Amino acid sequence: MHEMSIAEAVVEQVDAAAREHGAPGVARVRLRVGELAGVVPEALDFCFELACAGTLVAGAVLDTESVTARARCAPCAVEWAVGMPPDLGCPSCSGGGGVELLSGRELQILDVEWAERPDVRAEQKG
Repeated sequence: MHEMSIAEAVVEQVDAAAREHGAPGVARVRLRVGELAGVVPEALDFCFELACAGTLVAGAVLDTESVTARARCAPCAVEWAVGMPPDLGCPSCSGGGGVELLSGRELQILDVEWAERPDVRAEQKG
């Protein structure tokens, strides 16, 4: 399960940033995850909670923003959602002149909300 290594990397980076900025804790972490990144959101949530133990990120809420995979055909400039599994054949010209993947592979930390106090965390979205 590579979600654990992703969660550990995110927590490590956020914990280091919190310490560098003198933050007492972390309330929320927002990630952007592309449809083609191969990440199972539920598994990432579970692993994130485990990876946070003993860090300034413990108790933080993980918000994940999903990004739809989109592509563009080089010859005819048509854009489309590639879906899962990905369909990289142009729906307009079926040309073999090249397809550019525009989005869907993202895996990035968008922002972090510092906690006001170590015992105050962001409210869960419901």
